[in-house]
Amino acid sequence: MTNALIVEDNASFRETLKHILISRFPSMTIREAADGPAALMEIEVKPPELIFMDIRLPGENGIDLTRKIQATHPAAIIVVISNCDTIEYQKAALEAGAKAFFSKASSTPVDIIDKVSSIFPACHPVS
Repeated sequence: MTNALIVEDNASFRETLKHILISRFPSMTIREAADGPAALMEIEVKPPELIFMDIRLPGENGIDLTRKIQATHPAAIIVVISNCDTIEYQKAALEAGAKAFFSKASSTPVDIIDKVSSIFPACHPVS
């Protein structure tokens, strides 16, 4: 079983991503956080193996939060998600310790499933 955390302030997108993940990875347990403090609290309660991190969050950006999490939980695989699909954001995310980056605007559910499968082989999708 994979323990995942979605850190995203947009409840609608959080729910959509959760639905995509659960539909293809039924053994995945998904928790949610809408901001940095809630994410850090969730991580301390039960450290996730996989984290989906939005860049724009209330109070703290996802790049800085990724750095903090990687400093204390280096085994966590972080995937940064953003509407801002620029090379600068992608580079900043990877430099902060993210393993991958995907665009909310242009990534399809298949892209998301493929990305999760490639960076986290312990997760096996079901057809």
